[in-house]
Amino acid sequence: MTDQTTVPDSLPIDEAFARPASSESLTAAADALRANGFTVHIADTAAHARALVAGLVPEDRTVLTATSETLRESGIAADIDTSGRYRSLRAEQAGWDQAARFDEVRVTRSTPDLVVGSVHAVTEDGRLVTASASGSQLAPYVFGAAQAVFVVGAQKVVADLATALRRVETYSYPREDVRARSAYGQRSVLAKILVTGREIFPGRSTVVLVREPIGF
Repeated sequence: MTDQTTVPDSLPIDEAFARPASSESLTAAADALRANGFTVHIADTAAHARALVAGLVPEDRTVLTATSETLRESGIAADIDTSGRYRSLRAEQAGWDQAARFDEVRVTRSTPDLVVGSVHAVTEDGRLVTASASGSQLAPYVFGAAQAVFVVGAQKVVADLATALRRVETYSYPREDVRARSAYGQRSVLAKILVTGREIFPGRSTVVLVREPIGF
């Protein structure tokens, strides 16, 4: 865990983790995820992933989009939150006083019918690794949402858990720190890390692996 009061002004970024994994590594991860209880789709492009997700999101159930550069860059976040087609919790709560209704936001966003998001690493033995400052997306990822869809770029596929954690610390976290300073005017903090090794509820969790880099 990193204390945001002690981090340097500019965190070094290991750009080696920006390179997409090989087709063989991506296939190995997909096979392992399936063996671990996840439903897996492989998309050739971000546009293909966007179309796949559109077919997975019901129009009559509550949907939460986790804050994600992958969803933003692909257009998936806009499709869900601004198109009017879906019961987006972000759209429904757009006019709320978030501070005054904090508990309502916390509870409703922890238990949507569906959460759509991303993760920061996928291992070749089929584990998902997600880092967070507040942990707000972790509750629906783990159990709170009835279903979960994760969209993951090829550069996030790594050999093992040790490499996944190193990716989080030396690439995803520094990139998020830059984003947070621009978006919120404050530093990010690496406070909570979730490792999901298996999905025990059949059909609950779907992973869309994208053959090209997207997000961080």
